[in-house]
Amino acid sequence: MAESMNGLKRTHRCTEVTKAEIGSTVTLMGWVQKSRNKGGIVFVDLRDRSGIMQIIFENGDIDEEGFEKAGRLRSEFVIAVTGRVEARSGAVNENLKTGEIEVRAGALRILSESETPPFPIEENSKTREEVRLKYRYLDLRRPDLQRNLIMRSRVAVLVRQFLANEGFLEIETPILNKSTPEGARDYLVPSRVHPGSFYALPQSPQIFKQLLMCSGYDRYFQIAKCFRDEDLRADRQPEFTQIDMELSFVDVDDVIDVNERMLAFLFKEVLGVEVQLPIQRMTWTEAMNRFGSDKPDLRFGMELTDVSEVVKGCEFAVFKNALEAGGSVRGINAKGQGSMPRKKIDKLVEFAKGYGAKGLAYIAIQEDGSVKSSFAKFMKEEEMKALIEAMLGEAGDLLLFAADKTKLVWDVLGALRLELARQMELFDKEEYRFVWITEFPLLEWSEEENRFTAMHHPFTMPFEEDIPLLDTDPGAVRAKAYDIVLNGNEIGGGSVRIHQNDVQEKMFEALGFEKEQAYKQFGFLLDAFKYGVPPHAGLAYGLDRMVMLMAKEESIREVIAFPKVKDASCLMSEAPNTVDEKQLDELGIALKVQEDEQ
Repeated sequence: MAESMNGLKRTHRCTEVTKAEIGSTVTLMGWVQKSRNKGGIVFVDLRDRSGIMQIIFENGDIDEEGFEKAGRLRSEFVIAVTGRVEARSGAVNENLKTGEIEVRAGALRILSESETPPFPIEENSKTREEVRLKYRYLDLRRPDLQRNLIMRSRVAVLVRQFLANEGFLEIETPILNKSTPEGARDYLVPSRVHPGSFYALPQSPQIFKQLLMCSGYDRYFQIAKCFRDEDLRADRQPEFTQIDMELSFVDVDDVIDVNERMLAFLFKEVLGVEVQLPIQRMTWTEAMNRFGSDKPDLRFGMELTDVSEVVKGCEFAVFKNALEAGGSVRGINAKGQGSMPRKKIDKLVEFAKGYGAKGLAYIAIQEDGSVKSSFAKFMKEEEMKALIEAMLGEAGDLLLFAADKTKLVWDVLGALRLELARQMELFDKEEYRFVWITEFPLLEWSEEENRFTAMHHPFTMPFEEDIPLLDTDPGAVRAKAYDIVLNGNEIGGGSVRIHQNDVQEKMFEALGFEKEQAYKQFGFLLDAFKYGVPPHAGLAYGLDRMVMLMAKEESIREVIAFPKVKDASCLMSEAPNTVDEKQLDELGIALKVQEDEQ
C-alpha cells in the first residue's frame, strides 16, 4: 500500500551523503535497486539519479511495522528512508561512490510499489533496444543513460554560460515557417485557418538568424530544435538539437577563434580534457586527397596515395580505363596485413562494392618479400616494383587499390580506411582529435538535376578572388565554409554569408535559379538585404552528436531522452498515428489510400 510523503522532506540525494555526515540523520528517497533479506536484517541498495546508497534495516533500530515493510521491498519500489549515517560494517565497496558508508534506517515509507519490470534496470543493458525503447521511461532509469543526459544538460548550460560571456544574445526563432525546399525534405504542418496552405518545421534557423544580423543583434545564439524528413542512421534523427550561432562584422578566423575557445572550455569542464589550441586546419582538397573524406579521423595514419602517374603506362585494363575516363588510381597501405586470408580480402572487396566500387585490386607482400597480387599478370616486373615503392610497401604489408572517377575512389578508400582501422583496432578511444576542414567547393554538380547545387546553402560566400570563376569555371570556386570534425565525425559546420546583392545574384545564376524563383523562395531575406546588411557568418553544432562523442556512445539515441527509431516512429508513444475524421475535416484534408501493386 503506497503512503504519502505527509510533510517528509528529502535532505540529500544518495551520493551527496559523504563520510563527513557519519553520525548525522538523513532522509533519502529513490528506487530500490535490489533487496537482500537475511532474516533479522534487510540490506537495500537505494538508487536515485546520483547513484546508490546501501540502507540497513535491523529489528530494534526500526519498529516492527517498519521492519515488516522492509521485508516486502522489491526492485523498483519507490521509498523514503530516514536513518543514521554510519561507516560500513562490512567490506568497503570501492566500486561505489558511497562504498565506505551506509545508512541505518529508523523509519521507512513505501511511496509507490512496482510490478516486476520487463528488463533489469542496470548499466550496459543486454536487453534488445526495441524493448528498451518501448519502455523508455524505465530505460531512462539506468545509470549510464542518466549520466549521458546529465552530461547533455551540463553541456547546454555551459554553452549558454560561455556564449553569454562572449556577448551573444539568446533569441528564439519560429518553429512554424514557410517551406523552402532546398536541402532535405520538410516536415509539413497543415493550417486550419488557411485551408490548403502549410507551414514547414525548420530544418535550421538559417534565414531567421541572418535576418537577426540585418536587425543589428550582432551576436545571436540558440539551442534550437530542428526537423528533417530524411532516412535515419545511428547519428541522425528526424528531430534534433543544434547549438546555433551567427556573428556580424566577422570573417572566417573570428568565427573559428570563438568556437575553438568554446570547445576547449566545454571539454575541460565536462571531461577534464585539454584541447590544444589552435586546432589544426586542413583544406577540403587536402582532406579528400589524404583521407578520402571531408571528415577525416586523424587518430591513425593509413593515408591514401595517388598512384595515377605511376601506373599510367601499364596494361591493366581497370587502371587504364579509369585514367582514360579522367579518373584516378589511388591506394592505401594496411601495414602488417600482408598475410590476411583470401576470404577476408574478398569481404573487403564486397565492402568496397557497397560504396560503388566495381572491385578492389590488391598486392599482398609476404614476410619473405614475395608478392601475391590480383593483377600481377597484367604488370611488368619494373611497373610492379615502382608501384610498391610508391606505396612505401614493405614485407608484411597489404596494398589495396581503387580505380574510377576520383570522387568514387575517395568514397571507397575513405570508407575502407575506417573499416580496416576498426578491424586492426587502430583507434585510441581515449583520444579526442579535432580538425577544421576549410575551403570547401562552393558548388557540386548534380547528375540527377543536371545543374550545380550548393554544397552548403545558396547564401555561402565564395572566396573573393574566386568570384570571377562563377562565370567561367563554377566547379573550381572555393567557399568560405568550415566544418569542425572530431574523431571522424562532423560535429559542426558553417560559413561566411553573402551580404552583397551582386554576388548573391551571381550565386543564384550559377545554381540555375531565375530571379523570380529565388524571390519566391527567399523573398523576405532578399528584401531585408536592401536595407543595409552587415557582413556576417555563423556556425551550428549538432548537440546530440557532440554529446554522443563526449559520452563515447555509438548512437545518438543513447543521449536523447525520447528518440525515434529507424522509420522515424516512437515505440513508446506509438507516434506517428492516425487522427479522427473530424480533425481532418477541419483541416480540409482527405486521405488518398495508396493501393499496393498486385
